[in-house]
Amino acid sequence: MFKPFANDTDTLNINGDALVIANDTARLSISGDLEIVRDKTGLTTALVLQKAVNAIVDALQNDAGLPEKLADEPPKPADKTDNPFI
Repeated sequence: MFKPFANDTDTLNINGDALVIANDTARLSISGDLEIVRDKTGLTTALVLQKAVNAIVDALQNDAGLPEKLADEPPKPADKTDNPFI
């Protein structure tokens, strides 16, 4: 079961890899292109999406320490080092 904001390793794939929700303790990343067609398969896809969105909303609503705005993450350090031979 997908638990939003529980860790930084879980992902939820909807309809194969059409839509991916990547978990993080501070942010969720949603990427992809999901097509919901008007048939039973589309209904199943829509229900999975609804369950995921409801879980996200529940996690946010039940967080007593939810800040007004999350601080921006500091920039990641560059992986470059000076060449000592130049």
